[in-house]
Amino acid sequence: MKYRLLGSTGCAVSEYALGTMTFGGETDEAGAFAQLDRFLEVGGTFIDTADVYQGGTTEEVLGRWLAARPGVRDRIVLATKGRFASGEGPNKVGLSRRHLSRALDNSLRRLGTDSVELYQVHAWDPLTPVEETLRFLDDAVHAGKIQYVGLSNFTGWQLTKAVDTAERLGLARPVTLQPQYNLLVRELEWEIVPAAQDAGLGLLPWSPLGGGWLTGKYKREEPPSGATRLGENPERGVEAWERRRKQERTWLVLDALEEIAGKHGDGVSTGQVALAWLAARPGVTSVILGARTLAQLDDNLGAVDLELTAEETARLDEASDPLPADYPYGTPGRNQRGRTVDGEGR
Repeated sequence: MKYRLLGSTGCAVSEYALGTMTFGGETDEAGAFAQLDRFLEVGGTFIDTADVYQGGTTEEVLGRWLAARPGVRDRIVLATKGRFASGEGPNKVGLSRRHLSRALDNSLRRLGTDSVELYQVHAWDPLTPVEETLRFLDDAVHAGKIQYVGLSNFTGWQLTKAVDTAERLGLARPVTLQPQYNLLVRELEWEIVPAAQDAGLGLLPWSPLGGGWLTGKYKREEPPSGATRLGENPERGVEAWERRRKQERTWLVLDALEEIAGKHGDGVSTGQVALAWLAARPGVTSVILGARTLAQLDDNLGAVDLELTAEETARLDEASDPLPADYPYGTPGRNQRGRTVDGEGR
């Protein structure tokens, strides 16, 4: 396992993080413990969760694992999130001081720890002034409950406003952004990735395998079935089978992944190739793995030692290119990104 700095901080984290959204739900407690133990065995140190996962059960599972493993807490960098519904009444959601203060305290209680290294606001809140949210997070840093502030699912203008406001008020500055990012979801490269890089925020991509699409297990004319999230609900959100299968780019990407995996020989899966591509993207700090079973996690971890050639990366870039021909993200956008000192666009 390799290690990278968490955004602009001096805190080192493993380049692959363990996501825990299935723990306490699709993955039972014994399976969760097995994944967590394996992750530590291979040198993983960064664990990501959220108060909304399984209604708080996921954090409780993590808390029991930490309690059963004396000394492990000092080895890991623990991240959680707050923003979505918990409790009763109109203040059960959002980024207000009232909601976040309760959400953070409840997360710490469930996790059985006095503090977390990274506390992330799970999404933008259009009703709460960003100053209120940032002042609460700064107070939480000074109180020793959190060490760093992170953002999740923010757009380019939202993250820029948060960072600029924190700097203007002298408050704890966000250091990371957790967005959805994979070979099938590259549209954030138009605005969000450049904004994050400009602000010095490290990217923590979630859904790096596109809900399982990039493992190659779905076929163009065969609706998914069985023990997968899409099998249980083929129309599940952004990963919906009908939506994805109708996009020709999906199959171009899968063809490229299969071709490259085949060239690397036995034991290299399309999912590993997709993870290696993402881990090498500009601005990425740590890729969040989300496995239902230990076997899936083991396959994911095969990406740790996989490095793609420049030609393989270019092949995947071309197959997954989401840029439209229209202004301002098509040719004008490419020319801006490739501008040289002499003014020529390349």
